[in-house]
Amino acid sequence: MTISYKWLSEYLPVTIEPERLSRILTSIGLEVESMETFEEVKGNLAGLVIGEVLSAEKHPNADKLTLTKVNIGQPEPLQIVCGAPNVAAGQKVVVATVGTTIYPTSGDPLTMKIAKIRGEESHGMICAEDEIGLGTSHAGIMVLPGEAKPGTSATKYFQPYTDIVYEIGLTPNRMDAMSHWGVARDVCAYLSHHDKKDIKPVLPVSNGNGFKPDNESLPIEVAVENTKSCPRYSGISIANVTIKESPLWLKQKLIAIGQRPINNIVDITNFIQHETGQPLHAFDADKIAGQKIIVKNLPDNTVFVTLDEKERKLSKEDLMICDSKEGICIAGVFGGLHSGVTDQTKNIFLESACFDAVSIRKTSFRHGLRTDAASRFEKGTDISATVSVLKRAATLIKEICGAEIASGIVDVYPSPKPKTEVSVKWHYIKKLSGKKYHPDSVKKILINLGFEIIKDDVDEIRVAVPEHKPDISLAADLVEEIVRIDGLDNIDIPGSITITPAIEEDPLPEIVKEKISGFLVGSGFNEMMTNSITNSEFFTDAEQNEMVSMQNSLSAELNILRSSLLETSLQVVAHNLNHKNHSLRLFEFGKSYGKSAKGKYTEADKLALVISGNLVEDSWNEKNKEADFYYLKGLVEAIFKLIGLPVPAVSVDAVSKMNDHISWNYDKKQLAEAGVVAKNILNRFGIKQAAFYAELSWKEITRLAAEKPIQLKEISRFPAVQRDLSLVVAKELSWEKLEYAVQNIKLNKLQNIKLFDIFESEKLGTGKKSMAVNFTFIDEEKTLTDKEIDGWMQKIVLTLEKELQAEIRK
Repeated sequence: MTISYKWLSEYLPVTIEPERLSRILTSIGLEVESMETFEEVKGNLAGLVIGEVLSAEKHPNADKLTLTKVNIGQPEPLQIVCGAPNVAAGQKVVVATVGTTIYPTSGDPLTMKIAKIRGEESHGMICAEDEIGLGTSHAGIMVLPGEAKPGTSATKYFQPYTDIVYEIGLTPNRMDAMSHWGVARDVCAYLSHHDKKDIKPVLPVSNGNGFKPDNESLPIEVAVENTKSCPRYSGISIANVTIKESPLWLKQKLIAIGQRPINNIVDITNFIQHETGQPLHAFDADKIAGQKIIVKNLPDNTVFVTLDEKERKLSKEDLMICDSKEGICIAGVFGGLHSGVTDQTKNIFLESACFDAVSIRKTSFRHGLRTDAASRFEKGTDISATVSVLKRAATLIKEICGAEIASGIVDVYPSPKPKTEVSVKWHYIKKLSGKKYHPDSVKKILINLGFEIIKDDVDEIRVAVPEHKPDISLAADLVEEIVRIDGLDNIDIPGSITITPAIEEDPLPEIVKEKISGFLVGSGFNEMMTNSITNSEFFTDAEQNEMVSMQNSLSAELNILRSSLLETSLQVVAHNLNHKNHSLRLFEFGKSYGKSAKGKYTEADKLALVISGNLVEDSWNEKNKEADFYYLKGLVEAIFKLIGLPVPAVSVDAVSKMNDHISWNYDKKQLAEAGVVAKNILNRFGIKQAAFYAELSWKEITRLAAEKPIQLKEISRFPAVQRDLSLVVAKELSWEKLEYAVQNIKLNKLQNIKLFDIFESEKLGTGKKSMAVNFTFIDEEKTLTDKEIDGWMQKIVLTLEKELQAEIRK
């Protein structure tokens, strides 16, 4: 929520310095996240002065330059070389003196220095409007009216608008503070409590007792069919409106809080919304068929064209503002294309309504329309203020647009809701706040916030809650209001605080996670954090059928829960590549989701690894080394070993999203998978270099780790023995099959087996290749003999010859 200091100050009867106001706002729960100076003109024309051109002569060394003498109110005039074609003696101009920084409308700031131009010194610059941010014209220098006084600062002459702008972090329940008037009410309550004075905010909206229409020439009937979704609907007709640019004061207020001025009608509705918190909507009255407004729901899949010229299919749950023929506005969310105010509009119908918060929020998310009006309606609006705000807006439109009020106010409020009543006991206030408040202070705080005292006795106080605070329903809510206005920074802190650390029932998963995170970071990886909600466009229709879709998605790009961390990981890769970071090693512990049956969903913990680019960069003693599949495979197996698990059996599979895909399986369950990301998947993310991806089923892996705790043992005192074997095998034989065949022999003393060379040549025979394998044997109780090792090697050779038709390469 953006708040303007000058605008807010209009509703405060006392002057408060911006810094103190910032502290007060944070103290009462309206946390100031930023406080910045707003300048209508960048730099606020600081250092610029009004000057008078005393003489203008042709530059002796340049045909297109003029040598001028300029009076800026100093004893001696300045000599300035000017290149503008329209400079002449007697003109009043804007001068940037030496040392002044100017901020052009487009381009970088420029600081004035003494310059020698074609042999003549120039002590500053005579400015065009675009050179100082006052316009876009560069046809020549600015020539001011004759009454401009030399030496006057440009800031004083032009008086550009400046302000202090606060960005306030509002919690969702604080709809009462979504306006300048609402914030002013809280500030005055704080000042009254602390300064012990009766300080009331200056009302922007009166009770409107003197309000009356100019005529009844444009009556529009209103009917509300769905009173649950629209408990109150007010409107008024205004005729002979002149659509034009808004007055300067109105544009300046809106620009300061980040709003773009459009025209006087739209700007007034935006102004009222930010002033009072009540959204308004203006219809072109001449486009309302039958001169009738009907608030109702339309059938499912009704096509409606919104202001952004998009066709949208309505839900039967969407509340619509209709005329006698069709829908003209999605209530509380977005207007229709054919009923909005245009430059040709002459008559308008102004709407001020209260809509059901849940209904508006669902509609807003359903259509991906997150408008300012929707954000206010979904938090709740003050149902009691629709008419008073409408009178305020109608009066402004009459004054600014030269219009006339052409009907009385139509107010459909069939079931006025009584105010909520809440009681709180005095001892409960002390118990919850930790502070003993005087009853008079409590009552004053509540009254200044708009509460009405119904009952007040020695035990408790009972109040009626104002309509602008729909979140107040419990005694604890009242205590919060009291503590907030007293100041959250005034809460009494006890002398000592004791805490009992929580003890996790099973700390192993976190211990293992920290261990592997440290290993990966030590291996050059960076941890990434991605959103579990992603874009359905990354997946095929068949894949989406097995995934969990969001019914009320935050946006069109975040509408489905990921079934794998692959897509979100590739988004991170693409982001880094776009920022020229081409060598990536990334990991993430995250969750994936799926559907096991109708109405049942699954959630799985995963560890994702992704690498792309170089593992080693070029240096004086080393050439760059590109990442490859085998590095990733080795990393996954290293993780298994680090956890204390034997490396599971590997199988080669074919999957659509990865090439050279392998999986590690244990007890018929997949523990991990890895592969080269397919090119069509990379293209989807705009990635033009190879990427390698692995995903581990983290919950299953940690379960197995718990079953097989790591044990310490003494390093063997006896030496290991290594033997090499060169085998000629079929070209299509994979290393995994050879490794599996050796492991199935179950040689207890075989500690390790590894492939250290592959050789292919026609000399080996058609369809053949050579694989060189290293075997490591060790006995922890004695030194191995050649006879024992030869026997084991013989078993290995016989097994490989029989099962894989391998031959010993001579």
